[in-house]
Amino acid sequence: MRTARLKHAVATVLLLLGGLGAGTLPASANGTGTTAKPASDGIVTAMQRDLGLTRKQAETRLAAERTAAKLDPALRRAAGDAYAGSWYDAPSARLTVALTQDAPAATRRTITAAGAGLRKVEHSARQLDAAKAHIDRLTAPSGVSGWHVDPRANTVVVEVLRGDRSDNDVRHFLSRARKAGPVTVRTVSAAPRTFAAGTVGGDPYYTGNVRCSIGFSVYGGFVTAGHCGRPGAGVSGWDGSHIGTFQGSSFPDNDYAWVSVGSGWWTVPVVLGWGTVPDQLVRGSAVAPVGSSVCRSGSTSHWHCGTVLALNETVNYSQGAVHQLTKTSACAEPGDSGGSFITGDQAQGVTSGGWGNCGSGGETWFQPVNEILNRYGLTLHTY
Repeated sequence: MRTARLKHAVATVLLLLGGLGAGTLPASANGTGTTAKPASDGIVTAMQRDLGLTRKQAETRLAAERTAAKLDPALRRAAGDAYAGSWYDAPSARLTVALTQDAPAATRRTITAAGAGLRKVEHSARQLDAAKAHIDRLTAPSGVSGWHVDPRANTVVVEVLRGDRSDNDVRHFLSRARKAGPVTVRTVSAAPRTFAAGTVGGDPYYTGNVRCSIGFSVYGGFVTAGHCGRPGAGVSGWDGSHIGTFQGSSFPDNDYAWVSVGSGWWTVPVVLGWGTVPDQLVRGSAVAPVGSSVCRSGSTSHWHCGTVLALNETVNYSQGAVHQLTKTSACAEPGDSGGSFITGDQAQGVTSGGWGNCGSGGETWFQPVNEILNRYGLTLHTY
């Protein structure tokens, strides 16, 4: 049965490759008139379902987001000290860059000439990041669920559980946080939790009695969530056979890990659709800006999509704070931990935790994949 499963995975890759020649995405938004390869049907279908888009709208959005992601690093460099953040603005279908009031006229012209939107704000990204870094050094009470820089609001947002805002420890934490810089407090309905689970059926990997989901293939193994296993822990696959061993893991502070693969298993540049959508090819790991669409794959709830809500958020789990997570509006459930977040064909990160479920909705955080690759010196397996 295991051999049949592996043959199916290879056949899926070949079928996907055979279908890539049909159709193209709309021309990119940078005015070059070039066309991009189409997104897979699975990504488009999930975006239609979860974001309320038509097929054409989903394809057009993916093309515009791809342009924004490519443009973002160059405009960030061009803005220099005046840079105050950037995000993908869905209504205008373009990247928006925030600049401080003292930004030189030449810098503003560069931003607009590139086709990006422009917003003037008070605080630079450097100031906001410094404020968040100061808050990161504080010990947060359980009533504080997390904090992140919100470039659109030009502030550091601290999220507090509903009903705990008047708690003395929370009030003391907020008082100290406000001394770091511009802080806005928002109330949230639930605390984030990790999405590991006891052993159940499906298409997962197992570490002892914990079930998690594979993130992305790297040469020599795969990356996943750190809370799923410690270094040296053995990993078994969907059929109970040995896959490999956790070679590195960090949780809390971070939530990432990588597992070596052996014993007849091999890696392919594919994210499984779990039978809900076709399997997805991975072609890179360009970071999607705030506001971009993102889809998630996991062994419990399968495929669901949302948008990127915040980058570099600190999440205060009961086990301790985890830093540099990306917040999304995609849902997830226990057993989805470690699973893949992908925008178009670009790997984004591995599922860490969240709140809610895929019946009533919720929010989910992921650990960016590029950070994991850099930490362990790994290379993403791409097609």
